[in-house]
Amino acid sequence: MDYVSALVPPVVMAVFFIGVIRVIVKTQGGANKAKEDAAVDAAIARAESTRQASNAE
Repeated sequence: MDYVSALVPPVVMAVFFIGVIRVIVKTQGGANKAKEDAAVDAAIARAESTRQASNAE
């Protein structure tokens, strides 16, 4: 029975890891992708305009 107690922690960690990967993959893209991309583009544009304004002075 020692082999069972030796295998339980790695199996539990593997199941948890697979679950985390599945959540990450499922949340990529989809309906929220356009909103996320727009938010990133807006943040980049804001940072770029701030940098250009500070260089112009």
